[in-house]
Amino acid sequence: MGFRFFRRVRVAPGMTLNFSKGGLSTSFGPRGAKYTVGTSGTRGTVGLPGTGLYYTQHSGTRKRGSRAAGKQAPPPPDPVTAEQRLTLGFFQRLFVPRNEQAFVNGVKAFIEGNEKKSVRLLAGAPRLADATFLAGFLALKQGKFSQAAQLLLKTLHQADGLGVLFQKYGVMPNLGMRITDELVAHIGPTRRGVLLGLVEVYQETGDFKQAIKALRQLRQSLPDDVVVKVSLAELLLESAPESKQHCKYIVRMTHDVKNESPAHAALLLYKARALRTLELYDAARDTLTAALRRKKDRSDDLLYAIRCERAEVYEAMGHQGRARSEYEKLYAQNPSDAVVSRKLGLAE
Repeated sequence: MGFRFFRRVRVAPGMTLNFSKGGLSTSFGPRGAKYTVGTSGTRGTVGLPGTGLYYTQHSGTRKRGSRAAGKQAPPPPDPVTAEQRLTLGFFQRLFVPRNEQAFVNGVKAFIEGNEKKSVRLLAGAPRLADATFLAGFLALKQGKFSQAAQLLLKTLHQADGLGVLFQKYGVMPNLGMRITDELVAHIGPTRRGVLLGLVEVYQETGDFKQAIKALRQLRQSLPDDVVVKVSLAELLLESAPESKQHCKYIVRMTHDVKNESPAHAALLLYKARALRTLELYDAARDTLTAALRRKKDRSDDLLYAIRCERAEVYEAMGHQGRARSEYEKLYAQNPSDAVVSRKLGLAE
């Protein structure tokens, strides 16, 4: 059975970019791929290219109508638009360097919806990290993977300058990459964001080795990032599904994982798959049972994939009755699943 439990779609049609500041935000792209920043906090659907999962993070939110003692209401949003912040006056242009002007004009062109002009202008500032960052993701959106890789690698080499100009002009980009029907990865101008973009580029071009390398770099700096762990585990299994070395690495990486979110549940799924490959069937079964204990906020596809893996484990353990019972329930839920049909002897 496949490891990906969502149908992967091309990144380009689902890529969005929000420029937000204060209590306002401007959104571009299709519905379902949004990141909102408001005076009451932020909310975003968080994922990673290739993970096949998502979860929502909240920060600084307050319940409507509640008032903490001694705390004042948040100030009203700044009425100045992003376009106005990026409009340079005559005297400003006299003192702003030419490459910085190219960056400002490129960002403004993109906010106005003119992507071609934006890329052309941003190309005039190749030594500005924020310019190559935005240009790289625009190239990724357009399916120009070679150009995207070059730009994002250049950004990585000058990562110390990321976010400086965005902050200077009071706009902050949040890029949303729609990886599957349910997964949206949100990326900001940071080293982490650049590496996540490179992971997507490498996956789109089938270069799993470089994608894994980028994720390992991320894990060194973000050892507790569950989404990075999930993506790395999936890529390791997909690139070499029978590799005992990869499976041992996954088990070590997931030794203390708890079923705290959809991301953690997916990580338990991959841990179980690694344990089954290592023929540690009891541990694999117990891992899957833990993954199925919490169903709230878990998608049907994720739960289905966990149950499929458990059926595989029962079969490997020689518990044919339990395995068949699981397959029958899966077939009743999804009779079009060719693998399950074959397991039950119902394939046409």
